[in-house]
Parts: sequence; C-alpha cells; structure tokens
Amino acid sequence: MSDSPDSGPGRMSRRRFVGTAGTTLLTTASLAGCSGGGDGDSGGGGDGGDGGDGGSGGPTSSQTSAEPVTLGVVDAQSGNAALGGTPKVQASELAVQEINDEGGILGREVELLTPDPQSDIPTFQQHARRLINQDDVDALWAGIRSSVREAVRPIVDRNEQLYFYTTQYEGGVCDSYTFPMGATARQQLVPVMEQLVDEYGPNIYTIAADYNFGQLSADWIKILADNMDANVIGEEFVPLSQTQFGSSISRIQEEDPDVIMSILVGQNHASFYNQRASAGLDIPIGTSTSMALTYEHLRLDPPALEGVNVGTNYMEELPTERNQEFVDRYYEMFPDARYLNQSGHNNYFSTHLYKQAAEQAGTVEQPEVIAALEEGMDISAPEGDISLHGPTHHMSHNMRVARADENHEITFLDPPGDAGNLVEPSFLQDVGCNLVEEDETTQYVPSELEGVPDDL
Repeated sequence: MSDSPDSGPGRMSRRRFVGTAGTTLLTTASLAGCSGGGDGDSGGGGDGGDGGDGGSGGPTSSQTSAEPVTLGVVDAQSGNAALGGTPKVQASELAVQEINDEGGILGREVELLTPDPQSDIPTFQQHARRLINQDDVDALWAGIRSSVREAVRPIVDRNEQLYFYTTQYEGGVCDSYTFPMGATARQQLVPVMEQLVDEYGPNIYTIAADYNFGQLSADWIKILADNMDANVIGEEFVPLSQTQFGSSISRIQEEDPDVIMSILVGQNHASFYNQRASAGLDIPIGTSTSMALTYEHLRLDPPALEGVNVGTNYMEELPTERNQEFVDRYYEMFPDARYLNQSGHNNYFSTHLYKQAAEQAGTVEQPEVIAALEEGMDISAPEGDISLHGPTHHMSHNMRVARADENHEITFLDPPGDAGNLVEPSFLQDVGCNLVEEDETTQYVPSELEGVPDDL
C-alpha cells in the first residue's frame, strides 16, 4: 500500500476506500478515472530510475459520467518486441470496438490509448506514467516481457493503479494492483513436460533466456521434473542478444537428452531452431514460449520447428467453433495482421473481463473494480470457459499441448474438443498469497514451495 508522501495530497488508499465505501460512494460513484496519484518511482527491475512528475491520477470535479471510460495499452508496436506486442494492441482494439458496439461500459463509450514504447523499457515506463498521471486511465495494460512488467510495476503500485499483465509468464506475482491474465510457467509446463517425458523419456536438457523469466522457468522445470521422476541432466542460460547456437547444440548432442526444454524468447533466439535443424538435432522440444507467442512456425521455414511442443492456453489454430469466430472477427478488422497470438487473446478477454467487473461494481472507480475482481468471476474466452481466482488475481486456463510437424502444421494433442484441461493457478495459493485479506507487492519464486504439500 502507499500512504507515503509520494502518493499525492489527500490520497486515500485502496483498502481505506473500500472500508468506507458506504459513505464515499454517495459522492464518487459518478466520477470517472483513476483513483490514484503519485510522482515517480525507482525505475524497477534494474533498468534505470526516473524522476517524478508531480502529476495526480485522481479524478477531478470536472469529470462526469458522460466522459468516456479510458483504457491504456502500452505494448511494443515497433522494435524487437513488436512480434509479440502488436497482436496485443490489435486484440484490445477489437475488444473495445465490440464493447462500444454493445453500448460501452455503464452506458459510457470506451476510449483506448495505445502509445508505442518501441520495445524500450524506459519508454514503457514513461508511457505508463503519462497514462496514469496525465490521462487518468481507468485501467492499464502494459508489457510483453517480465522485465517490462517489473519495470512498470513500481509505478503501478505507487499510484495504486489497476494493471493487467497479459503475457504468459514465470508466475509468482502477488500484487494488490496487478492482475496477471496469462498462463503461468507451472500451468504451461506441467502438460507439455508430462506429455514429452511419458512419450520420449526422463532425461531433460534446458536451454533458457538469461533473465528473470528464463531463470525462474528453469527452476520450475527442475521442480516439475523431480515430481515426474525425471532428471535435468543439463542447463544453460543464453543472453537475449545471442543469435549463434553452435556451441549449445554441440553440448546438447554430447549430453544426448530425451527431451529439450526451450525457454528461449524473441527474434534473436529464434535462430536456434533453424540451426538445430541444420545440425540434425532431432530431439523433441518442449516449450512455454515458442509458436504461441511469436509464431516461429509461420516465420521460419520448415522443418525448423518440427517436433516442437508448446504448453499453451491459446494459439490461433485452436480448432473450435468459438475460436474460429474470434479469429474471423480479428482478421476482418486487421486483414494484414501477421498472427493472433496467445497474449493478444489474453488482452482481448481481459478487456471484456474489465467491463464485467466495472458493471458488477457499478462504477469505474478503481478500488471498487478491484474489489469486484477479487470476488472472482467467470468469463467465456475464445480458449474456453475460464475463471479469475480473486485472492491471487490469476486465471484458470484451458491448457493444451500443440505440436508442429515437419511442415509446421499444428496439431493439438489432448484434449481435441472444445475444452482444454482446466488448470487452476495454484502456486500462489500454495505459498499463502491472499490479496483479499492482505495487501502485497511481492513476487514469490519456485523455491518457496519447499515444504508445501502439493500435487503438481
């Protein structure tokens, strides 16, 4: 919580607002905008600090219910993260169009602000701060990578800003203002690792991006492997800038694992798949990132992705009537789009989830919308019927394993029907995160599961 001086003058914390709602709502229910202010942050995530701007994100007396509901989406539309970020912005635009066509939120039109941070972390921070403190957004979506999330989250927390993070991620964020909408590493890795260990054998080699997401995902792989009576016989971490993987491929060939677990990300790391195909490395690969996020199966020539299996809640190719209708609407609006990825899907359903929460609360005042979300709610998403677990701010997801063949055609292994295997976001429940009862801005790590009885 933020009762510190940089929270803005006269600022009431979210929990105090909820606690006095019986009297406060009489005068504030018709006001639009963010309930928070703030003047700066430390930069977060080791990516550099920044100065305060002295702005206030709070509503003013001039704001009325006739004003639009304002949503902000900060995601890369240029630069090296645009492959994953552009579909998120586009899917948000589709959701907002649908909401406005249906009468908006609480009878108010929805306005969407989508500045381009150009894949630059300080620019992500700059845009997030501006959207909160100057544009008074009612809700914020931002970030394609965990490094961006951790740079933006201090700004969010100091301003008590409702924030949706929609990329699949390593898991563990227990934050009073952050709602991670994507599948966690545990949700994604369990089905794909079970599939590959059962099919090919227990010896695993992990190659992962050398930052927060890759490192924590690799920790999950070790924990899950132990639970499956499998073994991680090799592990390496590679910089995000790396494009040559000859030495890595040689090490993998020398170790001769049954399965490779790839937690590689971004355009540079995609070259691993072409190089492994050229080297004749035909060991099956499991992943939580490739194909579903940056659609390597479409961008790279076959057979680079042959035998790659991704645990995912969503891919454009999902063969259900519900999804096909969603995909058709997307390409009708964006005929030149390259791919409708997992994160775009998550932006889409979470925008509709926000509408549902605001209308349940009867206001867009952020403390009340957060309280409505924390009650938990179900939503019909293109991936299937899913639900928000209020105390942890995380989603259940319909998890599937998608496999690319030698022609990069995608097959969903199990189950083939409309519903996937619904997997609850159990990690934070296991470590005791309950944001309804206690405010936190913590990221828990896999090692904190030690000593917790659990069926992974």
